[in-house]
Amino acid sequence: MQPHLTWRDATVTDVRTESTSARTLVLGVPEWNTHLAGQHIDLRLTAPDGYQATRSYSLSSGPGEQPEITVERVDDGEVSPFIVDDVVVGDTIEVRGPIGGYFVWLEETVEPGKPLLLIGGGSGIAPLRAMWRAAGGLTPITVLYSAQRHDRLVFADELASTSEVTARLHLTQEAVEGFHDGRIDADAIAAALDTGESTPDVFVCGPTAFVEAMAQHLVAANVEPTSIRTERFG
Repeated sequence: MQPHLTWRDATVTDVRTESTSARTLVLGVPEWNTHLAGQHIDLRLTAPDGYQATRSYSLSSGPGEQPEITVERVDDGEVSPFIVDDVVVGDTIEVRGPIGGYFVWLEETVEPGKPLLLIGGGSGIAPLRAMWRAAGGLTPITVLYSAQRHDRLVFADELASTSEVTARLHLTQEAVEGFHDGRIDADAIAAALDTGESTPDVFVCGPTAFVEAMAQHLVAANVEPTSIRTERFG
């Protein structure tokens, strides 16, 4: 079996609170070489009675960085509440990966001046962070990000302080000064595309209904379907 598909014990080397419902785990994984922006890992937890639960989580760190996963709590979930509420530095978690080749951003395929449009809903921002960290300075990057409330935004401070990224943040359940009200809609998509640059490569990640709506807006805005990559959950 290939080494990256073998279960390995990863040590939690750092934990960061990202929002009221999300945390990032920084992992020390034996024989970890690197990963591509957009790949994920499988994580396996084993209960004292032997019951096991496995989940897949996108890597939120860029290539060449220590692997990180950013997990949002699902209140009735089996795994996410434990990760968000209970895991501490020094804990050991079984992982395998990196895995995935479809939803990845490759630096070596970047065309000069070819922009990148990243659209995320909720925790779907995680793999997009890996992309903007990998792409910084290589190409123009626009991020459209939607969350329910201000206290559930993830990486908002990083987006605000990253000069290589133009970000537009939407809140769907409250109005807060400095943020856009409501869902990312056709007008927001059109504004992101109206930059004078060439048509971007587009990556969309989030809940299924969100991804389907974004894909429809993009196609209606005459973005070539071959330029759109989507990943969905839930």
